[in-house]
Amino acid sequence: MGYAMEDVRWGIIGCGDVCEVKNGPGLYKAEHSRLVAVMRRDQAAAADYAERHGVPRAYGDAQALIDDSEVDAVFVATPPSTHCEYALKVAEAGKACVVEKPMAMNAEECEQMVAAFKAKGAPLFVQFYRRGLERFNIVKGLLEEGKIGRLTSVHIVHYGRLATGDKAKGWRYDPEIAGAGQFYDLASHGMDILDYMVGPVTWVAGQAINTGGSYKAEDVTVMSFILGDSVAGTGVWNFNADHGDDTITLTGSEGEIRVSVFNDTDVIVRMAGGEEEAIHVRNPQHVGQPLQETIIAELRGEGTCPSTGESGLRTQRVLDECVKGYYGR
Repeated sequence: MGYAMEDVRWGIIGCGDVCEVKNGPGLYKAEHSRLVAVMRRDQAAAADYAERHGVPRAYGDAQALIDDSEVDAVFVATPPSTHCEYALKVAEAGKACVVEKPMAMNAEECEQMVAAFKAKGAPLFVQFYRRGLERFNIVKGLLEEGKIGRLTSVHIVHYGRLATGDKAKGWRYDPEIAGAGQFYDLASHGMDILDYMVGPVTWVAGQAINTGGSYKAEDVTVMSFILGDSVAGTGVWNFNADHGDDTITLTGSEGEIRVSVFNDTDVIVRMAGGEEEAIHVRNPQHVGQPLQETIIAELRGEGTCPSTGESGLRTQRVLDECVKGYYGR
């Protein structure tokens, strides 16, 4: 297939809620990109999505979509339990693939995926779309220019109320489908964007516990880590808290930067003298599109996507280390 496509023709496996606004429309709104096929196990639901989004073909079978000769690249937007299965089928077909995050159920599956695409000479990407968003590229640039001096530590927190009732029965709280609990679903974004803005984690230790008993997955996880060789980090993901919070605090020798992973809020820069600057930046309507445009550019031979199978594997290894004691892995 190569890396010089004129237009990238996409197929989506799993055209559910995540593909309605966040990650679906970008595949047909971006330049040199077309969405030509979608698939769901419920073919009627796939046909409904196709009709509403102007997609020519709808399938009820994933292999049929992968084998479609007019599909150049496959977007796997199913829950994590099927990411590896579908990705390996895409690799066997020698086609480009993007998988939703977290990349898979565990690092072992991620390793299989990376190896399979390498063997076929086909590209594998992960939809950690924050690597494409302006706010995080602004923060990355501020760090690189030394705006807050030497970066010395990072603290990341995510708090939320305990899920109960029907909500707690969702797949994100079922380790058999999600690999773990909300920690994998949400912390994956935060740790991946730190990998991008600061550098890879070179040491990590963590623990996970269940404090609420509402579901069998962990609901509180803590982490200590080192980014590169000189930035210390801590993290708390508490999904049995009395309030919500979602902040990365990057502390340097001459100031501090605060940025939210999920909330569409300002980037706050505080200098050593106490003065603060709010950088006003807002997310695009389709938050997945900027990253998708870098994937399209790479497939056209015109650029490079910053979110690959290798970077996704790094993030998954970090997550696995924090829950291995809880799950006895």
